[in-house]
Amino acid sequence: MKMKLYASAAAVALTAGSVNAGGHLVFTPGEGDFSWDEYSAWAESAPDLSGQDVTIFGPWLSPEDDIFRSAIAYFTDATGANVTYTGSDGFEQQIVIDAEAGSPPNIAVFPQPGLAATMAAQGLLDPLGDDMAAWVGDNYAAGQSWVDLGTYADANGDDQFYGFFYNVNVKSLVWYVPENFEDAGYEVPETMEDLIALSEQMIADGETPWCIGLGSGPATGWPATDWVEDIMLRTQSPETYDAWVTNELPFNSPEVINAIETFGMFAKNDDMVAGGSAAVGSTDFRDSPAGLFTSPAQCYMHKQASFIPAFMPEDVVIGEDADFFYFPSFAGEDLGNPVLGGGTLMAVTEASDATMAFMEFLQQPLAHEVMMAQTGFLTPHSGVNLDAYADATLRGQGEILLNSTTFRFDGSDLMPGAIGAGTFWTGMVDYVGGASAEDVANSIQESWDAIK
Repeated sequence: MKMKLYASAAAVALTAGSVNAGGHLVFTPGEGDFSWDEYSAWAESAPDLSGQDVTIFGPWLSPEDDIFRSAIAYFTDATGANVTYTGSDGFEQQIVIDAEAGSPPNIAVFPQPGLAATMAAQGLLDPLGDDMAAWVGDNYAAGQSWVDLGTYADANGDDQFYGFFYNVNVKSLVWYVPENFEDAGYEVPETMEDLIALSEQMIADGETPWCIGLGSGPATGWPATDWVEDIMLRTQSPETYDAWVTNELPFNSPEVINAIETFGMFAKNDDMVAGGSAAVGSTDFRDSPAGLFTSPAQCYMHKQASFIPAFMPEDVVIGEDADFFYFPSFAGEDLGNPVLGGGTLMAVTEASDATMAFMEFLQQPLAHEVMMAQTGFLTPHSGVNLDAYADATLRGQGEILLNSTTFRFDGSDLMPGAIGAGTFWTGMVDYVGGASAEDVANSIQESWDAIK
């Protein structure tokens, strides 16, 4: 599995006394940038669930677990239900054990769709129903994408909606130093054509456009898979992307080879990348943003997910010393504004009246805004107040989500481990090292064929 470093550098712990201890609400109803009217209307009609329990099990640990409990408090306050969240770093193994033993929690928080889909096929999840699917389609930006990502075959092979996404992350970002752009007279590009032209202009000006590093210890190569996935979404339809992820579209198809070669336009051009193409495979991804902040700058742009500020110099202030823009789409392809990322989804493992009421509570903007205001939580819920985000960085990423027309999950995380966390990684290292895109794609397809 690709490294999971999605927590925002802006994440903050709750202040003492603000956690939902003794039933206290972290934000006073009626105050702040929250959707209190919608919540109040829902709470007035909510059922009395006093004495009923809801158990939730997931991967969130401190501080996210306590922050999630602070959101749960508003459900408890409205319904009287007792909700218990338990987090574990062994969630993915334990949830299977508990479900197969007949002692699952009411709700499981899955860090990606693959395991949820597997459990749905085994009859270990309860569907959320057509009404919930329709609500997601109508109220999430790029709504059908989220419906598709939460829809899996049941034990009879029939598609059902199981997964409600709650807390997502964005990978389609390019980081830069605004002062460097301003001094050089560069403008943030709005299309991929503009981004390519800007990169070429920087080279003409004697500058180096990009810093790219694929190093990550045993996981070396994974940053390149994000590039290829993002480019696939900008050159092919979402359906073609999905077919590629499942190998219905072979890895050595022209569409995939084109995406790899488009990545190579940036990574295999000595003038385009700091240190030349030879440095791409050996530079650690955690070190690669450093070139943005040298004097003079070693590079002007760095493509990476929302977690990368954690590896920038300690004194860098996001929004001032560094900022980001959306990795743009090709104007000529007419594919909208696709976003690549990941996220966690809620699925019901043991239904009850209180459990289903909690899932309905997650439709409330407040259930998202309480999280938005405290940690690196992003949501595609189109009804939230963006001013509730804890800082401008999160708000900007939230706006990218809301402007998206398609969202797709990190493709390599959905592929079999031998591919997505194996030959895809190593193949990208081989590619920047000099192998052709066709040879790399053929080799990866051979590894697919070997496991079929």
